[in-house]
Amino acid sequence: MRQQITDLLIEWNNGSPEALERLMPLVERELRRIAANYMRHESPGHTLQTTALVNEAYLKLVDQRAVRWQNRAHFFALSSQIMRRILLDHARRQKRAKRGGEALQISLSEVTLIPEQQSAELIALDEALTELATFDPRKSRIIEMRFFGGLTIAEIAEVMGLASATVTSHWRLAKAWLQRKLLNAAPERPIPQK
Repeated sequence: MRQQITDLLIEWNNGSPEALERLMPLVERELRRIAANYMRHESPGHTLQTTALVNEAYLKLVDQRAVRWQNRAHFFALSSQIMRRILLDHARRQKRAKRGGEALQISLSEVTLIPEQQSAELIALDEALTELATFDPRKSRIIEMRFFGGLTIAEIAEVMGLASATVTSHWRLAKAWLQRKLLNAAPERPIPQK
């Protein structure tokens, strides 16, 4: 199935809308797994559910015209990055709304709640990853793909064209750096341990 996904991605790159129609059922389960991995880090009452996250990511993926898909792992790495951005945008909107910014009239059925602590943690994690990316983009990507996307070391190695041992080493170093950074920012904040 891995090769079939890669072949369909290449056909989609070449402009085949039928390839996209055949691709989506094959990748939906994995997209749901990635989304569920993200949602595990959110509070239980979060109303942006896995299905909504998958759907929003799907819309953004379909809109990726400039991407030249290399393979299945590349597709899922970008998917996890898109989901992270969706959740961050959602958390930032929540934070702005609490301060009265961008006030809109909406019905109660459209209200989504992220506890303030969860929003702050997600934003702090994003800021730390962004800082890490300024001096070591490779480690930042590895954290993003492993922690948020749930990709295995082997899948990350495939996406990045590295040896699995190299990815493991970078993963450990990045996780240690991230732990120090987040502990210095807020001692009570839990650190990802995947």
